[in-house]
Amino acid sequence: MKKAIAECLGTFILVFFGTATAVLGGGMEGIGTTGIALAFGLTIIAAAYSIGTISGAHLNPAVSLGMWVNKRISTMDLIYYIVGQIIGGLIASVALLSILNASGKETTNLGQNAFGDLSAFGALTVEIILTFIFVLVIMTVTSAKKGNAKLAGVVIGLTLTMIHLVGIPLTGTSVNPARSLAPAIFVGGEALSQVWVFIVAPLIGGVLAALVGKYLLDTEE
Repeated sequence: MKKAIAECLGTFILVFFGTATAVLGGGMEGIGTTGIALAFGLTIIAAAYSIGTISGAHLNPAVSLGMWVNKRISTMDLIYYIVGQIIGGLIASVALLSILNASGKETTNLGQNAFGDLSAFGALTVEIILTFIFVLVIMTVTSAKKGNAKLAGVVIGLTLTMIHLVGIPLTGTSVNPARSLAPAIFVGGEALSQVWVFIVAPLIGGVLAALVGKYLLDTEE
C-alpha cells in the first residue's frame, strides 16, 4: 500500500506540473515545446529522488508493465502501482481544473493528447516508438548489473525531455496511459474518443522494450 501511495503522489507531480506548464504557460505559442518538455523531464527527476526511494518512481503503467514482464515486480505490485498511478493522474487533472475555474480561465484544455495531423495508425506508431525508447532506457539504467542507480533519475528525466521534444508537435506526447486518461476524462469529446491510442500504444511499447532489454541487452542477467 505504501508503494501505491508513493506512485499516486509521484504521478500527481508528473501530470500536474507537466500539464499545468503546458496549459498555464500558453502551450507551444507561449512557453514552447522546450519548456513543456523540460517540465515533464524535471518532474521525473524530482520524483525519482524522493518517492523513488519507496516505489522506484514508475509513475507510468507502461513502465510498471515492463517491470512486471521482466519479473522485477509481482502481479500484486503491478495492480497497486497502476491503480495508484491512475488515481494520481485524476487528482492532478482535478487540481488543474479547479485552478482554471477559480481564475476564470478556459477549461477545454487540460493538456490532453490528440492525433493532431496524424491518423489513428500514425499516432499509434509514434507513441509505440516513443514509449519503446523511454522504457528501454529505464530498463537498462535500472538494471541491477548494467545500470547506474545514482544517475538513473537524471538519465530517465532527460530521456523523457528528449522524447517530448519530438512528440509534442505530433501527439502532445503521452508515453503514459495515466498521464493521458485523466485529462481526456474531464475534457471529453474528441480527447476521450482518441484516448484509447494513448493507452494501448504505451503498453505495447513498454512490453516490447522489456523484451528487447531482456533478450538483446541482457538487462535481467
